[in-house]
Amino acid sequence: MFTTASTTSDKILQMFAAILLFTAVVGLVLFAASRVSGKRDRAVAALYLLPTVLMLGVGLLYPGVRTIYQSFFDASLSNFIGLDNYTKIFTDAEQLIVLRNTAFWVLVTPFAATGIGLLYAILVDKARMESFAKALIFLPMSISFVAASVIWKFMYEYRPDQRNVQQIGLINQVIVWLGGEPVQLLIESPLNTFLLIVVMIWIQAGFAMTVLSAAIKAIPDDIIEAARLDGVGPWGMFRFVTLPAIRPAVVVVLTTIAIGTLKVFDIVQTMTGGRFDTNVIANEFYSQSFRSNDKGLGSALAVVLFILVIPIVVYNIRQLRRSEA
Repeated sequence: MFTTASTTSDKILQMFAAILLFTAVVGLVLFAASRVSGKRDRAVAALYLLPTVLMLGVGLLYPGVRTIYQSFFDASLSNFIGLDNYTKIFTDAEQLIVLRNTAFWVLVTPFAATGIGLLYAILVDKARMESFAKALIFLPMSISFVAASVIWKFMYEYRPDQRNVQQIGLINQVIVWLGGEPVQLLIESPLNTFLLIVVMIWIQAGFAMTVLSAAIKAIPDDIIEAARLDGVGPWGMFRFVTLPAIRPAVVVVLTTIAIGTLKVFDIVQTMTGGRFDTNVIANEFYSQSFRSNDKGLGSALAVVLFILVIPIVVYNIRQLRRSEA
């Protein structure tokens, strides 16, 4: 008991020390900037950027370089093994299932969530009770991934088909009402992976709807009226007016959801723990690093995840620059 209290107090002291150090650094920068002549704009800008650069270096750059370095070592980080961890990721049967599931998540979730959000935004645009309708689909965004996973785990819950045993899972109860037998949905691979993906789509569709609805409302009315005067129908309006106008927003939504999907951990960990062939890279990284204590393989998985995110970020930046030009 005394040791636990001592550890907690030490952590609190460390937190306050870090806050005081940060405050001191910012105060020093502000003081130095105020002493610099107004003509030296670059020097002032450099001083203001210095704390950000330092924090990025300590909190992002150094851990990233260290992770890459550790990925070339064995589980205990004592022996250099070269590319063996990466070879295992792309050849081991279990790791290939992890990569397959991650591909399913990235290929399905962004497009399904964006499509649902876009369709919903178009259907409720300028309709009665538009705000209430949007609030309904946005509501899942207000809860955590863990809470959403618990909700959907009850949706998929299974009870053996025995006398006087009622199904507490809504989906299995519907199956029973229709004359079928309950199914253990979360252990059937690869169906269970797509059932987990549904949870992510349910959450992210509200985000997609919000961003795309704002983009749709930003389309100038004169363009819409001109298209209607030219006899453009609903499908033509969407294809030739709405979609080109909101294309930058669609790209942002797709890439944002894709990056979040690559890092998905909470849903898999809460609903299956990565069992029954549902594991993904982020959860496998956690399992190898902190459960199996294989720091080398865990680091390699983190590097692979980072490499997969880079093309999405680059594509997003290029599309934003193209839209601005």
